[in-house]
Amino acid sequence: MNTVTTKNPINAALLLATFELKKILFSRRGIVALAAFSLVWFVLLWYPIRQASFYLFSPDLKHLLTGMFGEDSVKELFSWKVAEMAIMWVAALYLFPLFSLFVCADQFASDKTRGTFRFLTLRTSRDTLFFGRVTGYLLIQALLLGFTLLATLLLVGYRDTSLIWVALASSTFIFINIMIVILPFTALMALLSLHANSARQATIYATLFLVGTSIINGLISHYLPAIGETLNWLIPGAQLSIMINSHGFNNLGITVVPLVQAAILLLLGRTYMARIAL
Repeated sequence: MNTVTTKNPINAALLLATFELKKILFSRRGIVALAAFSLVWFVLLWYPIRQASFYLFSPDLKHLLTGMFGEDSVKELFSWKVAEMAIMWVAALYLFPLFSLFVCADQFASDKTRGTFRFLTLRTSRDTLFFGRVTGYLLIQALLLGFTLLATLLLVGYRDTSLIWVALASSTFIFINIMIVILPFTALMALLSLHANSARQATIYATLFLVGTSIINGLISHYLPAIGETLNWLIPGAQLSIMINSHGFNNLGITVVPLVQAAILLLLGRTYMARIAL
């Protein structure tokens, strides 16, 4: 592996990413997390998403969503041709970032506790280890998202096979957007897990950071609206309420926000990784 790392760090990072994927899928902690994920999405798929075609366009639901997000924020949601995909979009937009806080919390925390950082860095560079781990956890989430979209497509096909191609186009849109959305959350957990001593501690740090920055920014927005509106875009997930009202690849412009957030967090994480004592 030293040869691979020296000559081709990209290949080394991909090898580490593949290893992380296998470790999560076949470890006890990974199996528990996957079981919890599967249970949540089974309930969502079987009830709200499966029944979406019956109540998405009902006045009661429209009134509820309008009250929660505002009329201008959800009008595009009701233009989706496949109701199951519209419900899937809203659920994934909020649940996958939340899931990232838990599934990505142990990217480095256990290595710190066990003292295995030195062992790992003898076989690969810190940059390769950092980006390999992040890529591995992104692959895990991509796999879970892919399975969830496949299950939704099966529900659509069961209801009306003529909608399969339209649903497939929507699922492609959802997959690309959700993967971009979870990038800053995965990068945030990589940074926090370098500082934390356990996965639980990293999750607590993430919760405190996201809630605390939202409260502080809310106070700033109250007294200094212009500054608060600008600072709001620095918080991961700040654009989610706007993304609800997007459909189609012409609306990918908003995804610049999570991409910039991810780049900043990855840079911070990489810098912290380079300076951390082993």
